[in-house]
Amino acid sequence: MSRVIRVNVKNKEISQEQLREEYRFFGGRGLIAKIMTDEVDPSCDPLGAGNKLILCTGLLAGSNIPTAHRLSVGGKSPLTGGIKEANSGGTAAYAIARHGIKAIILEDLPAENDPWQILRIKADGKPELIPADQYVGLNNYALVEKLKERFGNKTSCITIGRAGEWLYRNSSLQVTDFSVGYPTRSAARGGLGAIMGSKKIKAIIIEESSSPHSFPYHDKELVQETRKKLVQNTLNNPARQWVMTVGTPALVDRMGATGFMPVRNFSGEIFEKLENISTQVYLKRVEVGGGKNSLPCQPGCILRCSGRINDSEGNFVTSGLEYETIALCGANCDIDDMETIIQIDRLCDDLGVDTIETGVTIGICMEAGKIPWGDSEAALSLIREMMEGTELGRLLGQGAAKVGAAFGVKRIPAVKGQAMSGYDSRNIKGVGVTYATSPMGADHTAGLTMQFGLDPLQKEGQVDASIKAQTSSACQDNFVCMFGWGDFTQPDILPNIMKGLYGGDWDMDKIMEIGKETLKLEVAFNKAAGFTEEDNKLPEFFRTMPSPATGSVFDIDKEDLAMALDAL
Repeated sequence: MSRVIRVNVKNKEISQEQLREEYRFFGGRGLIAKIMTDEVDPSCDPLGAGNKLILCTGLLAGSNIPTAHRLSVGGKSPLTGGIKEANSGGTAAYAIARHGIKAIILEDLPAENDPWQILRIKADGKPELIPADQYVGLNNYALVEKLKERFGNKTSCITIGRAGEWLYRNSSLQVTDFSVGYPTRSAARGGLGAIMGSKKIKAIIIEESSSPHSFPYHDKELVQETRKKLVQNTLNNPARQWVMTVGTPALVDRMGATGFMPVRNFSGEIFEKLENISTQVYLKRVEVGGGKNSLPCQPGCILRCSGRINDSEGNFVTSGLEYETIALCGANCDIDDMETIIQIDRLCDDLGVDTIETGVTIGICMEAGKIPWGDSEAALSLIREMMEGTELGRLLGQGAAKVGAAFGVKRIPAVKGQAMSGYDSRNIKGVGVTYATSPMGADHTAGLTMQFGLDPLQKEGQVDASIKAQTSSACQDNFVCMFGWGDFTQPDILPNIMKGLYGGDWDMDKIMEIGKETLKLEVAFNKAAGFTEEDNKLPEFFRTMPSPATGSVFDIDKEDLAMALDAL
């Protein structure tokens, strides 16, 4: 059984239906693209009644396949004005799948004076709306603590903090982490937390199922055999060791040394204080107060790329600190203090805002002379402005592009209104193509090109590499976590898993068609929303201001970018 739960937040009606047959072979990002295409007017106001917030699981959710329980969240982005999917680890997707639920769709808009609600999936699987006004004004840590006190420690939580309540366009949905139990996993990009806030849904809670749903395997023995091979391949793959032993902070040294890492508002420089935020500094910091590395963020994950960071007395501070946060809240702001970056990560999770968007926004404030470069306390004070909802704080909550325009900054690293993630496009040009052309905007998960072995500074081959990377990324977001995807793509792994789960004949070409169709739907949605070629380009300074680190500019022809978009 694959249930779809619809919640009309205007009339408070909840209905349930079976997943449509034509949606059967879409999950996560692809399922969001299908539902958005069929049900949402691309011209709608992202915070209006016509938009929907969609939460769903991937194609392998509910099975025993590792990394299969990512939660995808989607809608028309308040930040980009286009289609958006953001995904997160944590406990929620697993808990939803155990109830036999494929998707939850929040529809319409409540009246201005309507109370806030919580959507509760009870232990018996029945959904209900319950009052939430007592929780309004709480940020995510205090909210989750109270929800678990009331509904049980095994309850999975999807929540918004004040940022979502106040409709900040950089707001996230936070998901409870499997290993630490705190709301440290983020569906962060695109401001989707503001859509949840516009629906006046403070939290979605999923109680542990009293009658767990069993995946209807077509050939369970084939799945078990293939799973065993997949696990062995992954654990023995040297390319996965950096993920399993360190997590994404392992990228800091490489990205910083090559000029890929953004420095001082994407100046294109090398960060001369890189050793202060290096991988080894991160690992030593994890050891403080009994912290721990190599933790799973979702049940059954064998990659275990998360980590728990404590203070010196052993009290929890944050979890899942990522390369993107270190790069954009660190080097991009000229901050070389790991403790400050950790505090920024904690505050962003608590308030419920994207650390990428926040780091770029702080860098723009420094570029504008509002606070000094590298001033840790001043950077933290900007986040506190957002937490307090001051006039400045509410501006900062609208994202980097709005802040840059308000302060008259010329160098604004954003595409489609969304801040660029942690790669400077002059020095890794294939990623620049992805940033410019992806319907998702400048996302780090939309299609990185490092795996193709191209000289990142050369012009030739970058468009083709980006198309391949974007297709692969769109496909993997229908299935599993991106970090294990390479092992799934072997001819005898994912095709056999799909055959064992669903039946039929599968090969990687057929599987990749799911990614291609996902992209086509997203591009078509954005075109219908009014996007043109002018929206599918990088900020001009990437073409005109050479990177001091390499002397390179982003020189991919606009005609080639247009061809890339057509190819998607």
